[in-house]
Amino acid sequence: MKAYRIEILVIDFDELGLDGVRREIENARYPNRCISPDVQAVEEADIGDWSDDHPLNNSGKAAAEYMRLFPARAAIQGQAGDAPGGSDV
Repeated sequence: MKAYRIEILVIDFDELGLDGVRREIENARYPNRCISPDVQAVEEADIGDWSDDHPLNNSGKAAAEYMRLFPARAAIQGQAGDAPGGSDV
């Protein structure tokens, strides 16, 4: 059996908040309990108003916007040589 560390970006359209997003991920019903996610850490950033033109809604701008919003994570990725959106699997 293996465990995977997966980093995802969640846009909170329903304004669930940090704890609400964590609960939704951890309590989702997966077939036959095939996976059991346990949220280890959560960071929050204000992304402003959402629109079709938002940088996170544009595949050509999303990686740069992610790095701007989460600079500490960007620094870690840079040290590890990971490209944004890359895979550790």
